[in-house]
Amino acid sequence: MKILGIDESGRGPVCGCMTICGYLVDSDNIPELKNIGVKDSKLLTAKKREELAPKLKKLADDYVVLKISAEEIDKLRSESNLNLIEIGRMQHIINMFNPDKVLIDSPEVNTKKFSAKIMSQVRNKKIHLVAENFADKNYLEVSAASVLAKVERDAEIKKLHKKYGFFGSGYSTDEITIRFLKDWVKKNKEFPPFVRKSWFTAKWIKQELEQTTIGKFSVRK
Repeated sequence: MKILGIDESGRGPVCGCMTICGYLVDSDNIPELKNIGVKDSKLLTAKKREELAPKLKKLADDYVVLKISAEEIDKLRSESNLNLIEIGRMQHIINMFNPDKVLIDSPEVNTKKFSAKIMSQVRNKKIHLVAENFADKNYLEVSAASVLAKVERDAEIKKLHKKYGFFGSGYSTDEITIRFLKDWVKKNKEFPPFVRKSWFTAKWIKQELEQTTIGKFSVRK
């Protein structure tokens, strides 16, 4: 049986792309995933994820990692939302591989409705789809997808660090990220291209700096 695990990395940060991985594996190879220590990517160190990545690729029948840039996310969110963006990419991956079974880490609490949305554009209606919250912790196939998605996103972030300077993890909870973005906008009047400008964090930083500028102008006047 061919099983496809699907998971994403970088759904929430204000910086960088989101990656979605489809990991196709024969059911006979599932025990080997456990033997090499596959877990949800969030439970592994960066070093361990990088060690696992080539092993996972070797065990896979096939795999794909789709990247959605910050600019594309902003553009698509003007007419859609992040869940629908993910669903569209997941449908594309499923139709590409046409597995016997699909396991997905659902971004929506109502997994029944989420499954119906996914299947609406899946060509093979005989595919057995399982969409669950925390599937990345419960199914090794999804864990494998989560690891490859995370490794790919981390590599993209490293490239951005080299090009633009170190800005931390890119998450809104990271003080280094917030300080970097504030300083960048002060100097350049706009965000760098890898920032998701439609995110609340980006809008808040821009608004805060604009209010500060207006305040200084009023005092001088």
